[in-house]
Amino acid sequence: MPYGKVYLIGAGPGAQDLITMRGARLLAQAEVVLYDALVTEEMLELCAQAEKISVGKRAGQRSTAQGLINQQLVDCAARYRMVVRLKGGDPMLFGRADEELSALEQHGIEVEVVPGITTAVAAAAATQQPLTKRGVARSVAFFTSSTAPGHPEELTIPSTDTLVQYMGGREAIATANNLLSQGRSPDTPVVVVENVSRSDQHVERITLAELAHGLPAAHGPVLVMLGKAMAPRPQQKR
Repeated sequence: MPYGKVYLIGAGPGAQDLITMRGARLLAQAEVVLYDALVTEEMLELCAQAEKISVGKRAGQRSTAQGLINQQLVDCAARYRMVVRLKGGDPMLFGRADEELSALEQHGIEVEVVPGITTAVAAAAATQQPLTKRGVARSVAFFTSSTAPGHPEELTIPSTDTLVQYMGGREAIATANNLLSQGRSPDTPVVVVENVSRSDQHVERITLAELAHGLPAAHGPVLVMLGKAMAPRPQQKR
């Protein structure tokens, strides 16, 4: 039996109008949409005609196992002509795209990836805080401490001018202490953004020393940007 086509689409950071035009067009044509926990309700308004299946994965919470998501994608491709896998941010960055692509490829299912605005870039725009800055920062690393089940937590932090930690709220103390032990200055500027691009977005500007004391409990995804490039401009609101 022939399979339909699967689209892995990046929803972007949350705001409905930050999805790409291609992503929005394909969502409006989809027959079924399997979406992440970080996908907002307003984003799902773009696919009102489709069957919607929540396959959310949230750190520390009960969530759909990746193996089951892979199987659901294959099953949906057997039933529908046009299947969308909607992921927060960009599918190819911390989106487990490799596992889903491999599962679909094993069944000979056609796949197309539609990129999205990754949260780090959206956070830089929302805070008007460039990740690079001439004479200050010419390298950037995106990282997370989360690992696959059964693997030890990754404690190594990249050595680069600007660091951006995805899902960094719960790891704040460990990350800060690790960086301080590596010689980073306690005065290193840090920008913390919760719920990037959404109506309840919250921005906090602190130092690495303050980050070592931890962050308040969050009500959404937290991104931590760190480095000299995060220092506010003299005329910039703190």
